[in-house]
Amino acid sequence: MKTLGKILLGLVAVIVVLAIVVGVRTATFKPPAMASLAEVKLAPAITVDRDAAARHLGEAVRFQTVSHQDKADDQPAEWDKLHAWLETTYPAAHAAMAREEVDGHTLVYTWKGSDPALAPIILMAHQDVVPVTPGTESDWKHPPFSGEIAEGAVWGRGSIDDKGSLVTLFEGLEALAKQGFTPKRTVIVVSSHDEEVRGTGARAAASALAARGVKAQFVLDEGLAILDDNPITGGPSALVGIAEKGYATMKVIAKAPGGHSSAPPKDGGGVVALSKALVAIDHAQAPLKLEGPGLAMLQGLAPHGSPAIKMAVANTWLFRHMIVTQTAATPAGAAMLHTTIAPTMLKGSPKENVLPQDATGWINYRIAPGETSKEVMARAKTAVGRLPVELSWIKTPDEPSAVSSTSSDGWKMVAAAAADAAQAPVAPGLVTAGTDSRYLQPVAADVYRFQPMVFDLKGMTMIHGTNEHLTLENVERSVRFYARLIATAASN
Repeated sequence: MKTLGKILLGLVAVIVVLAIVVGVRTATFKPPAMASLAEVKLAPAITVDRDAAARHLGEAVRFQTVSHQDKADDQPAEWDKLHAWLETTYPAAHAAMAREEVDGHTLVYTWKGSDPALAPIILMAHQDVVPVTPGTESDWKHPPFSGEIAEGAVWGRGSIDDKGSLVTLFEGLEALAKQGFTPKRTVIVVSSHDEEVRGTGARAAASALAARGVKAQFVLDEGLAILDDNPITGGPSALVGIAEKGYATMKVIAKAPGGHSSAPPKDGGGVVALSKALVAIDHAQAPLKLEGPGLAMLQGLAPHGSPAIKMAVANTWLFRHMIVTQTAATPAGAAMLHTTIAPTMLKGSPKENVLPQDATGWINYRIAPGETSKEVMARAKTAVGRLPVELSWIKTPDEPSAVSSTSSDGWKMVAAAAADAAQAPVAPGLVTAGTDSRYLQPVAADVYRFQPMVFDLKGMTMIHGTNEHLTLENVERSVRFYARLIATAASN
């Protein structure tokens, strides 16, 4: 009994010590490597003509700058019309900035600063939009290219992605130019024409800027936004992307003799081999890891969450498995923690009674920071083993971006402006999709991804979907954000 008593006392002591350690770490927890925003003095907010800005966004939506998978289906004249409209609608901004076109329809504007020793800032917003799925036009509450202002919002394809950013950015530039603002730091605007499909415009702009020796203080593009119902805080929070995943598509080919379906081979042929390979690759998922931008987001928001969330994040040494399990419970949460695998397309026989001579599948990968396309390919090859399939990339993969600073002056200004726009906590995050900003990495110290727009989790589904619309509150908020960020960054 004495021995049992000693064991119980020892367990109690361990529990007490553990509780003290957890309590102290929770009480003293602060996000690591996060600069204080208190020292940032934002420029005064401008007065925004909400109705005019909304009207202009509606007009921009009507230009059908749709990027199709097949470039031959695009309508180049629509980009020409948009460019002429920008020049007419924003005369003061165009008078203040030099404009050039690269790669056909990508625009690069330069508002020269008075102090050439200061690194410039680069702001981005693309001109093109995704198509509306044929046959779904009647599902829209307002026609997809009408640009109608109704129900307190501007409706139409691109009203958010990304003409919402493009127009409100120019509204901010126009307001500053009309006020006679003179930047000390050069302001560069890059607006690509093909972000949704090829990204050649952003690459061309980056090459042109690199040839001039440009090294910007920071780049700001679309990416993350203000989430009104963040599950971590239980309320609003502004998430600024400090990195984005890589992009790659793998082709899996199973070659076979083909023939008549009345005499199928014993092994089932190419379709069966392809199916087995796709299942094997899908089962060989990358491990879930609590690290990098995903962890930084949790750490940045935990102080504003419930006591239980703060305790868990402050003590990842103890609660790591629980955090990973809870985060990965949703597809969006899991995407923050590892490289994702998404089989998307299949090709087999052209006729139902013919055995295909080759069966092909395509797998889209979004590669997490910390991993490379080479490692992804190696994992897939190990997964298929001796199956008679060939694996290859359809084109050279885009590797994951570098992770930008959360302590630099660029971060401080972007984060301070984001926090002001949201009137809520701000934290870094990972963009699980792709943006044009990845091509600007060689000409910038830091690259950030943020739209000053408020959405809830449900509302995010309309981007690239049906009934895309931007509320008038978001229009006004975005104009004020861009003007304020430019005036702040270009004056320091």
